Amino acid sequence: MGDSFYEYLLKVWIQGNRTSAVRNYREMWEKSMKGLLSLVRKPTPSSFTYICEKHGGSLTDKMDELACFAPGMLALGSSGYGPADSQKILSLAEKLAWTCYNFYQSTPTKLAGENYFFHPGEDMSVGTSWNILRPETVESLFYLSRFTGNRTYQEWGWDIFQAFAKNSRIETGYVGLKDVNTGVKDDKMQSFFLAETLKYLHLLFSPSSVISLDEWVFNTEAHPLRIVTRHEEEHVGQSKNIQTGRTRGRKEGLFGDH
Repeated sequence: MGDSFYEYLLKVWIQGNRTSAVRNYREMWEKSMKGLLSLVRKPTPSSFTYICEKHGGSLTDKMDELACFAPGMLALGSSGYGPADSQKILSLAEKLAWTCYNFYQSTPTKLAGENYFFHPGEDMSVGTSWNILRPETVESLFYLSRFTGNRTYQEWGWDIFQAFAKNSRIETGYVGLKDVNTGVKDDKMQSFFLAETLKYLHLLFSPSSVISLDEWVFNTEAHPLRIVTRHEEEHVGQSKNIQTGRTRGRKEGLFGDH
């Protein structure tokens, strides 16, 4: 679940004002979410719901912090379902957000590692232990705060911000950590820390009228795009003129592909 393709299916439908001209994107998104649901696990005795990884025909009990965009995506897409399914999807988003928040809370620095493993009979454990200031978890907290009104998500976001301030702040900016267990710093501030991580933290504490989700949709790099004002009759026969392009995957950051 580390690819922008899934969220763009949903967001093209939203930016297109949910008209029949873009309904096929919503349908493709719902189909892909059925695949996601087949990967959701909750081991015993752990309280953490996670999305396992699928490689060909095999599954790995591992979840990347990159996949923590999924709770926000699910919250954003939940309103397009009927009442029962909508609540089911929103509930899953909240459970996954709890897991992502605990990616942070489970380490000595209170900053998340790059990925976590879920072993039978155990709680999750950090795998790759660097932190490069990623935005995915606070992005999801922003969406869940907007859609539920639950102040808990602001409290979680504040915990994460304080951990960044304590462990990553230097005189000239913020840097990542080579190891979230020891707190040893690297010497890089990723561009997405300013463009996304801090932006979503700011919006998390802003009134819902600031970049209202009734009027705007964010692309995967947190740029707000205005929802198109249009009516069904404007689009009869226009689908032939839709141009498609290659979408960019979520950022890999300093360490390249992994």
